[in-house]
Amino acid sequence: MSKSPATRAVARRERPLSPHLTVYRPPITMTMSIIHRITGGALYFGTLLVAAWLIAAASSQAAFDWVDWAFGSWLGRLVLFGYTWALMHHMLGGLRHLVWDTGAGLEKHTASKIAWATLAGSIVLTLLIWIAGYMARGAF
Repeated sequence: MSKSPATRAVARRERPLSPHLTVYRPPITMTMSIIHRITGGALYFGTLLVAAWLIAAASSQAAFDWVDWAFGSWLGRLVLFGYTWALMHHMLGGLRHLVWDTGAGLEKHTASKIAWATLAGSIVLTLLIWIAGYMARGAF
């Protein structure tokens, strides 16, 4: 940095760092991109759970009963619910990117609408999957 008095005076002024969260609001497309990456990582963990379930089903009744108990607990169901949402959100995010790859929907307003639709669609699809699952088990 320069040692001139003018530069030091500018450096002493209280200014927010760029981009500062009190000034800058992340756009929905950026937020959905970050969530898309996070859900992709979460799917690795969830796929390990599916693999554990399949291995337990193939190994013994006792192992399957233990995994069935773990997945049937409130914490297990919460994790499976999150896995379902991550799967639906990542799938819809992938479809959003596929649409963008065709050159459609790249306008700022349209991209924002598609991003909100991705979020809403993932929530709706997750709820529909879980409601259908409970109805199939006769829990409703």
